[in-house]
Amino acid sequence: MNTPLHNKTCVPCEGGVTPLVADTIQHLLEQVPDWVVRDISQNGNTIKTLQKRFQFANFRNAMAFLRQVEDIAESEGHHPDFCVHYNKVDFTIWTHAIGGLHENDFILAAKIDAIVSK
Repeated sequence: MNTPLHNKTCVPCEGGVTPLVADTIQHLLEQVPDWVVRDISQNGNTIKTLQKRFQFANFRNAMAFLRQVEDIAESEGHHPDFCVHYNKVDFTIWTHAIGGLHENDFILAAKIDAIVSK
């Protein structure tokens, strides 16, 4: 039986690991609805990332959500990039050490989703 992503814990990743392949990414995407894989360019390299936008009633609610994300990111040792636009929060997640996606990215995405589904 597979453990749901939101019940897993991120493992330290300092590099030396190959980014996930398309089939694995597709399988993991099924567990994080509404997250999408998008390529970004960084230092001349194309990197696969996970991205999602969350929308709230106002700025205060968006910031309260981010404080919860902060707690999760610190406990997991995995930190997302995000941007706040008043009542919207955009996330971009990838494992910087490997220049692509790792299972940790999907675990963090699932845990972020769990905050709003409470």
